[in-house]
Amino acid sequence: MFRKMPLALLAGASFLATGIHQAAALDATLPDPTVIYANQNAQSAAPMRTAYNERSNMGGGFIEFLFGDGQQQGGRYPQQPEYQQQPPMYQQQPSYEPRRALLPQMDPQQAEPQQDAVNDPRQRPFDPKFEKQMVDYDGKEKAGTIIVDTPNKFLFLVEGNGKALRYGIGVGKPGFTWSGVKAVSAKKEWPDWTPPSEMLQRRPDLPRHMAGGPDNPLGARAMYLGSTLYRIHGSNEPWTIGTNVSSGCIRMRNQDVIDLYDRVNVGAKVVVI
Repeated sequence: MFRKMPLALLAGASFLATGIHQAAALDATLPDPTVIYANQNAQSAAPMRTAYNERSNMGGGFIEFLFGDGQQQGGRYPQQPEYQQQPPMYQQQPSYEPRRALLPQMDPQQAEPQQDAVNDPRQRPFDPKFEKQMVDYDGKEKAGTIIVDTPNKFLFLVEGNGKALRYGIGVGKPGFTWSGVKAVSAKKEWPDWTPPSEMLQRRPDLPRHMAGGPDNPLGARAMYLGSTLYRIHGSNEPWTIGTNVSSGCIRMRNQDVIDLYDRVNVGAKVVVI
């Protein structure tokens, strides 16, 4: 029995030696498993990826199978490590809207009211040339005389000594202007307004009578001109100063007509040109 054991051990050793020799021969014919190149003909090229971290110290093959943990590693080499997908070199750039899209959008329903506000005469700034101011006067009229310059839309109160107070006024519409010499026949504060029949024929929508007050079209003061229907009066529409707007009356801003009213006496001469 003991004679046969050396023979068995000898046979096993021979078998192991043969396996080691074959594994070494096979390993000599394979490329270096540490790095796989994109171009095998240019060994200096940069590596594409690492196949695995390190070689087994057991020699691989049959010897590793015999003395390892007995689990097959999927062939000649150990199981390859998993690779994480590399992020792309260039990230997709965000898309940009055209520059015009960055501009605020106007609501079409708001466009017309805004345009109306621009064209609304009530929003028109008051022209400073129609502010009350002292000017030179070299005419022949005496102090206390009122001169109405219809074409230029100014009213002058002659002060004497070559000076006159000048006010801006609104005058008659085309076809309603007039000229002549009159006198102030009456003065009233916050006068009532009763439209004449001629005006009611043209404007039947007007009230037949309106009490004096801030909403009254005659404004804060009125100076009646002789026996005519014409007056120098105030207005609750100051934006009409400097325009042809009335039916023949001379209208002023309320603050200006109050100033003139306090300076003029009944009987004062009024020259309309």
